[in-house]
Amino acid sequence: MAAQGVKLLGAWASPYSRRVEIALKLKGIDYEFVAQTLSPKSPDVLKYNPVHKKVPILLHNGKPVVESLVVVEYIDETWSSGPSILPADPLGKANARFWAKFIDDKLMPAIINIRRCQGEEQVKAIDVVVELLKVLENELKGKKFFGGDTIGLVDIAANFIALWLPVHQEIMGLQIVTKEKLPVFCAWIDEYLNSSIIKQSLPSKDELSTALLAYHRS
Repeated sequence: MAAQGVKLLGAWASPYSRRVEIALKLKGIDYEFVAQTLSPKSPDVLKYNPVHKKVPILLHNGKPVVESLVVVEYIDETWSSGPSILPADPLGKANARFWAKFIDDKLMPAIINIRRCQGEEQVKAIDVVVELLKVLENELKGKKFFGGDTIGLVDIAANFIALWLPVHQEIMGLQIVTKEKLPVFCAWIDEYLNSSIIKQSLPSKDELSTALLAYHRS
């Protein structure tokens, strides 16, 4: 489905930018991707997101929509094409928003903390992440995706855990997400990464590994 005036200002290796790309592809929306520099911040990032000064930024007919989860909801509400990303019922919507926020507010900071720690502190930081993942994993039991039979908001929010985290742990030589610790979650990762839309929307593991190796060496 062609959509006039849709641009995504993003960064290639950003899991947050990729959330928006997944949503656009799920809805079948044509868009222009405009790569942005983040260090220093590009003029467009400063212009269209002066509060947070980060990507992704969706420009729809010249009007910016920012913050990845907000953008995903905007896409779902604006275009009726393709599958719904959020449930139709209010309780389902509330639950999806809760778990997406859990990922951003609880899981992501805990994951970032692993790289900041060393030795015994790092072991404790990994244990915290695994326990949080077990809480999230409980929401997957009996389902193919967090959204049920189809990819939904929480699946999109969790794309970092599906691809970026496993690549990070390989580079760092750590055991965080494993079939022994998180069997249901690992099954979800396989389903998610093998989905045709996700294959179109995320970088390959090898490409991402190369980019993240440079990041870890910096």
